[in-house]
Amino acid sequence: MKKTCYIYKGSREPDTYLFMEKEDDCSMVPDELLSMLGKLELVMELELTQERRLARADVSTVLKSIKDQGYYLQLPPKYAHPGSGPPN
Repeated sequence: MKKTCYIYKGSREPDTYLFMEKEDDCSMVPDELLSMLGKLELVMELELTQERRLARADVSTVLKSIKDQGYYLQLPPKYAHPGSGPPN
C-alpha cells in the first residue's frame, strides 16, 4: 500500500503533528482537535509505504488511522503512551 499524506503542525501544540489524507481538508478532523491545535501549517507532503520508517510512529498505525479516520495525530514523545496525556 502506498499513500500520500500531508503533515501539518499546529500553532498551539509544539511537537504535535496531524497527518491528513488530503491537503487542506480538515473535514474528517474533530472540531475540538482543530481548536486545540490552533492554526495549521503544512510542514511536508510524504509518501507512506509499509517499508518506510518514521521517527516517532509506526507506519502501519499511521496508515490504518488515515484509512479509518482520514487523519493521524502524532503527539510529542512525553504524551505518546496511553495514560500519559497532558494534565486536565
